[in-house]
Amino acid sequence: MTSAKEIEVRPIAKRDADALIRRVHYSCKVVRNSKLSLGVFLHGMLEGAMQFGPSLQKSNIVHLVRDTGWNGFLELNRLAFTDALPRNSESRALGIALRMIRKNYPHIEWIISFADACQCGDGTIYRAAGFLLTAIKINKDLHIAEDGSIIHKMSQITGRNKLQHLAATGGRWRGTGPTLEGHTLRYIYFLNPAARARLVGEPLPYSAIEARGATMYRGVRGKQAMAGSNRHSDGAAPIPTLQRQRGMENETRQATATDASEAAARESRPAQAAR
Repeated sequence: MTSAKEIEVRPIAKRDADALIRRVHYSCKVVRNSKLSLGVFLHGMLEGAMQFGPSLQKSNIVHLVRDTGWNGFLELNRLAFTDALPRNSESRALGIALRMIRKNYPHIEWIISFADACQCGDGTIYRAAGFLLTAIKINKDLHIAEDGSIIHKMSQITGRNKLQHLAATGGRWRGTGPTLEGHTLRYIYFLNPAARARLVGEPLPYSAIEARGATMYRGVRGKQAMAGSNRHSDGAAPIPTLQRQRGMENETRQATATDASEAAARESRPAQAAR
């Protein structure tokens, strides 16, 4: 049986990481300003990717840990794994990535990441890797666009249609369209243990996720989410999210040859344990 100990983590080109993320990540979207791309290989094949870079709202995030330098933290922008990877690959790969960053970039004191409990999951992998849960918020940032796609309000506010958007909102910095139901969870991992004492506020117990009704597993909320095994974690697999379901309504029913070949390839893989 293949073991997670057989995986290899090493830097890869951003274009290669982007290609895998577009294919595997639940959002099908990449973060353009990510700076560090790490590939996860199994028997020489690229089966996963992790991307780190500055936060989109860096000026707001940097103050979460007092006296942090402007370049003293990174955000885990994207994490995506295919079904070909064995059980526990995510936590092992993330652990290796964190050690690599600590060794090669000693000025980076902490890593922040967000779990999307509107579409995907509540952060299983972050808890397994020892991240602190620092916030649970009702979603106000992810909106449903007119075409049914899911879009972050910052993409509207700062994108190429910025002026048009502000005109439509009367100059207010808010997203348009109905918001997705669910929560956003914020996690922080301290590469420098001494920086832990500078965290503003106290971390939340993991039990707060269930208490606040923020549980989600593979796009399923509540008790059904908690019943799922943790085979993979948030953003690691191609799951049927609201975004994809709505997008399918706008597509034609004719599948392309590419879609058919990809589906056949997925069906030919050995069955994996439920996530």
